[in-house]
Amino acid sequence: MDFLPVFLDIRNKTCLVIGGGEVAARKVSALLRAGAHVTVVATELIETLKDAQARAEIQHIAESFHPRLLDNAALVIAATDDFSTNQLVSSAAQTCNIPVNVVDHPALCTFIMPSIIDRSPLLIAISSSGQSPVLARLLRAQLETWIPAAYGRLAQIAGKFRHQVKAHFKHAENRRIFWEKMLQGPFTERILAGKEQAAEDYLLQSLQHEKNEPPRGEVYLVGAGPGNPDLLTFRAMRLMQQADVVIYDRLVSADILDLVRRDATRIYAGKERSHHTMEQESINQLLVRLAQEGKRVLRLKGGDPFIFGRGGEEIETLASHRIPFQVVPGITAASGVAAYAGIPLTHRDYAQSCTFVTGHLKNDTIDLDWPTLARPNQTIVIYMGLLGLPILCQQLIHHGLAADTPAAIIQQGTTPRQKIITGTLQTLPETAEEAKLKAPTLIIVGSVVQLREKLAWFTPTDNTSPTSILPTKTQT
Repeated sequence: MDFLPVFLDIRNKTCLVIGGGEVAARKVSALLRAGAHVTVVATELIETLKDAQARAEIQHIAESFHPRLLDNAALVIAATDDFSTNQLVSSAAQTCNIPVNVVDHPALCTFIMPSIIDRSPLLIAISSSGQSPVLARLLRAQLETWIPAAYGRLAQIAGKFRHQVKAHFKHAENRRIFWEKMLQGPFTERILAGKEQAAEDYLLQSLQHEKNEPPRGEVYLVGAGPGNPDLLTFRAMRLMQQADVVIYDRLVSADILDLVRRDATRIYAGKERSHHTMEQESINQLLVRLAQEGKRVLRLKGGDPFIFGRGGEEIETLASHRIPFQVVPGITAASGVAAYAGIPLTHRDYAQSCTFVTGHLKNDTIDLDWPTLARPNQTIVIYMGLLGLPILCQQLIHHGLAADTPAAIIQQGTTPRQKIITGTLQTLPETAEEAKLKAPTLIIVGSVVQLREKLAWFTPTDNTSPTSILPTKTQT
């Protein structure tokens, strides 16, 4: 983050606005709505500000800015069209440790004025860190249409019963679960329909029926997909916001982890070759222990938890301990990465079947059904095969596939850092080694790979590495 989002209480505090034009007037209006005492410093005022002065809503100092005017100021906004004046205001305010905003000059600011969706007491602030105020405004306009005006009243009524609900529940987890049910159910619907008394009656009746017992734990086994947060399911997103604890793997991207509830406890349980942060049995028992403690546990796995994710082992342990659980499928790397690479896994003219295998090395060998894999007219998708790529290609050739069979290896597919190496079974190991690829990668073998150049559609935004490295040329 370039700025820390905060909400300042400036009620009855002196705030200075330097400038008397249209931009200054907009800033004055926002400060007044927040309850500030506003002083405008400018030699001239536009009519809007003159009217505000006439109504005694603002004070006016009809002179140029001087640092002495900062005495007792809680916040300063510079909104002049003179850059030297704006620089002076910024420097003087920062010397006095007073928060300062200089309109359209992020480098001179210690805080940003966001676009605001006002459903008081509910407030939503949107900022582009000063890079694109118009984008922030357009996004605000979209959100305005999605958030009913009655949400402000919803927040007020919820606040009215906050202490009563807190007194009813000994356990914070039960309070949170109760409010989640209220705010996503009939209580909210009644308020949105204007039936506030009915909503309050419903909340009180629901509270009376809630037992004050230790919370009952549950485990959510959720597939996080191949890395792009846009590919998460709606159900995954909802459970990610409900969990008290998240246990996540190495393949879960930072962008996806950022979508988990902010105050959830995070436990890393990643596995890398020759280094397991936590053994699988320890993970299984951790899930059981946390659920027995009454926690809602999110087990977040890259891809799909039931495809080379050992999710079956985990829920088998949960079932044996009678722990409630839910399973949310994710887009497995095979389908997600292949789609973003422009490689269809099946195609009527090239491949009528597709096989998923893991290429994990054990004692420097790979134990696979090579004769079955080397059959014609099928696509082979190999997970975890980067280290064993030379062996994989050698064995497939040895068991009957042509050395010039098209093959590809994709690093960090579906993300802005996607990198694709294409070649043949004979050339791919050397080309991949030259590219210095790192896990996670996915290998695709079969005639469908030759469609990539024609069907490629996704252009990663990270330009630090090429999108695709072909045997004879580089594509971006």
